[in-house]
Amino acid sequence: MAGTAASCNHDGDPWEVAMSTVDGKDATITDRDRKLAVLCGACTVCVRARKKQRGLAYWFVRLLEKGICPACAAYERVHGRKAHESIMRASMQGGDGE
Repeated sequence: MAGTAASCNHDGDPWEVAMSTVDGKDATITDRDRKLAVLCGACTVCVRARKKQRGLAYWFVRLLEKGICPACAAYERVHGRKAHESIMRASMQGGDGE
């Protein structure tokens, strides 16, 4: 994610990572976020949207990813890309390549 820097959060859970964004807001990635991101990564609809980049699944995921589906929102926080974005496209642009 452009403009973010990860830092270790020593106040609580050792597995939590604090992310500082450009606008000054802090977002923390928790174990719950990681579990939900794994759920989104295995979701049939989300996988198809990431793979095909068009069609009903792609449209559906783009609509639900941020406001309605907590797994899609967690996927974005953990991986630094939207749930509908292609993994190949993100890795070519300098993403984490997961």
